[in-house]
Amino acid sequence: MTASAALADGPLPDASAWAADDPAARMRRWTEAYAPRPGLADELVDAEGALRGGWPRFLERLARLDDREVAARFLSAERHIRDAGISYRVYGDGREHPWPLGSLPLVIDAADWAELSAGIVQRAGLMERIVGDIYGAGRLVAEGFLPAGVVAGHPEFLRPVHGIAPPGGRWLPIYAADVGRGPDGRWQVLADRTQAPSGLGYALENRMVLARAFPDLFADLHVERLPGFFQAFRAGLAASCERSDPRICLLTSGPYSSTYVEQAALARYLGFLLVEGDDLVVRDGLLHVRTIAGLKRTDAVWRRIDADYLDPMELRSDSRLGVPGILQVLRRGGAVVGNMPGSGVLESAALSPYLPAIARRLTGEELRLTGPHTWWCGDPDGLNHALSNLDHLTLRPAATPLRGPERDAMLAGPALDAARTHAVAALRERPFDWVAQETAPLSTMPAWQDGRLVARPFVMRVFAAATPEGWRVLPSAFCRVAEREGADPSEMRAGIRSADVWVLSDTPVDTPTLVHTSAPRIRRIAGHLPSRAADNLFWFGRYLERAEAVIRLVQAHLGVFTEAVAADASGEAGAPTALAIRALLKEWGSVSAADLGPAALAGEALSGKTVHGSALSHGLEARRIAASLRERLPAESWRALADLRDTLVYAEGWAPTEAQLFGKAERALGHLAALSGLIHENMGHAAGWRFADMGRRIERAINTCSFALRFCGEEASAEDLGVMLSLADSQIAYGARYLVGVSRDAVCDMAVLDPNNPRSVAYQIQAITAHLDALPALAADGLPEAHRRRALALAVTLQTSEAADFDAEALERFESDLEGLANGIASRYFPNGPDALRPEKLTGLA
Repeated sequence: MTASAALADGPLPDASAWAADDPAARMRRWTEAYAPRPGLADELVDAEGALRGGWPRFLERLARLDDREVAARFLSAERHIRDAGISYRVYGDGREHPWPLGSLPLVIDAADWAELSAGIVQRAGLMERIVGDIYGAGRLVAEGFLPAGVVAGHPEFLRPVHGIAPPGGRWLPIYAADVGRGPDGRWQVLADRTQAPSGLGYALENRMVLARAFPDLFADLHVERLPGFFQAFRAGLAASCERSDPRICLLTSGPYSSTYVEQAALARYLGFLLVEGDDLVVRDGLLHVRTIAGLKRTDAVWRRIDADYLDPMELRSDSRLGVPGILQVLRRGGAVVGNMPGSGVLESAALSPYLPAIARRLTGEELRLTGPHTWWCGDPDGLNHALSNLDHLTLRPAATPLRGPERDAMLAGPALDAARTHAVAALRERPFDWVAQETAPLSTMPAWQDGRLVARPFVMRVFAAATPEGWRVLPSAFCRVAEREGADPSEMRAGIRSADVWVLSDTPVDTPTLVHTSAPRIRRIAGHLPSRAADNLFWFGRYLERAEAVIRLVQAHLGVFTEAVAADASGEAGAPTALAIRALLKEWGSVSAADLGPAALAGEALSGKTVHGSALSHGLEARRIAASLRERLPAESWRALADLRDTLVYAEGWAPTEAQLFGKAERALGHLAALSGLIHENMGHAAGWRFADMGRRIERAINTCSFALRFCGEEASAEDLGVMLSLADSQIAYGARYLVGVSRDAVCDMAVLDPNNPRSVAYQIQAITAHLDALPALAADGLPEAHRRRALALAVTLQTSEAADFDAEALERFESDLEGLANGIASRYFPNGPDALRPEKLTGLA
């Protein structure tokens, strides 16, 4: 457990709980028990036990902070991760887990990093040339430098890609390598990542969190900055595109991807459109994204799905993640895809033993970064070596890496007898599926545990981007660290933490940003919102409003109950009003039964986990949708959603009183108001904001009509009308306008017809009409589309009606018309409606 984790559930202890020592003594205390495993390279100390590289600078600077301040900094980092909603999913486990960022960065000095970077640049260029040859001339196989079985036997060798020349000649816009130190202390490559390398976004998130927690250390130690790399990566993708101002998309498999959070972070940071396969369509040999303004040409796609899912017409026919026809677009040079489909063949472990000779053949250089000695068992000599030395080797698949328990079982070198028998049988049956490697324990780095440093195994993923000026290496990395000795940090799972990587410069560093170096073309158009994003934003707003409506009903019910008790009426006073509230909560699915006690009913309506209509259920649904909108919502909104969830959830067995529930409802409304303010003030008032706001307003209008039907009828009591004003949040406005008691027509006018009341139905329709006016139209004939005519008709009805006209029949009809408007908006703008944006219906391709 980290020091910050130990403090996470309580206040910081008194200063007296910490040793009152000076910085030098503090450093000694942190490091005195540090004990890396003999024979392994370690990042903190060398073979003689002296501090290595940049660690003396880092620890001396950290030790200027007393223990209490260090723990507070660690805790602030963990709080930021929670507030920002940074999370991940473990392979095979659909649950979302908080991002486990280690308290300390991995520190590397400039000279050490320069040596590693040179090797990464060489290797990235080599991989680019190898994959180009595999799908092109095939000289490496023809000349005997690469066995045909290593290529053709790999599942990521995609025959339909053969002969395709990528635009700009770039097969690998991004390359990554998992590295560690060998026993001799030199860097070595453990795996190449060329399919769709993950971790770049998490490296960015790690940096943002730790730079925020330790801004003084970050500046004083001259830590290399990251924005320049991302700017160069973006420029590299754009340089391969045909148009000078390209539209670039990041293709994701969706919010249930294990790395969706980092994909959304990258899309936001780089200004790419985050899309799923259904958002893209091939038209006239070009690739387009479905937007609310029609099809818009897409120039480049950064692919974050496996290549065999990319095109169901030519690759996996069962894929629902890809884009039918995209390979044909690539053949015509109509779009850039990075990394190119088929590049995953380079991840084959069977390629490793042939790389040194291939490097000499293609570059005339010796390979700077090698890996553990590897033998491909498809070669007879390799198979014989593996069978003769099984006790000292690690067996692993030549192609697809195993995960989870399979990985633990198969990658253990000296296998158990039963496993050994299985391994030998597998080797003899299909030797070309396996490689044998020298068993090389991972090198270690310092991790923080219980106030001191301990040595833990780590793997570091280093990234290189193809830019117009050549390969550029990210001056940091995605580092994974085991929390205990013997754990394998090759993938993120339980017991593995991440760490930021600080490359320390000897001189002050520049602070680049993503600002364009040349002035871009100015534009203010709002037609690039993908239809799927519009759909999600609309429903995000609707679910937030549904949660608010339920909370206000609970408050109204508790208020009626409290007044009845205060009147010493044993709950009889206001019974019809209370019964109407209960019936509506039951109708909405907010409670399981209408005859629950006041506290039980309020508790279930607010926090029920088994009813679909509770405020908690609506809030969680809004949070689920927000997970698909991370790149579009204000960053602070995730904290507000977390606060809403934490307020509504309470421990099993707790029996809150009516007063406690009323306070819980009040706090929940405060979080919803904060979220509404964030969206209104911090989100650009373009198409995305309009759909989020329309969702809230159409739901509010529908709910207000539903309230008016029950509490503003012709026979409504004073208590009914009071509840109506409460539900419409209009008590103060009513009291200021009318000095007499409540009147049915006056209440109805204020809640339904008053265009100046921000809670009225008329105000919602007025806002919806303004939003629709600002959204793009498909036809250029100037005539209003069907959904626009619906909104205008509703507005006219409200403008030409009086309160007396809105009896129960009129309210029911108007509520039905509002549902029709919502369906009309969905049919026009969203991807799954009957009138959705099909390619044959769209005009104005751009």
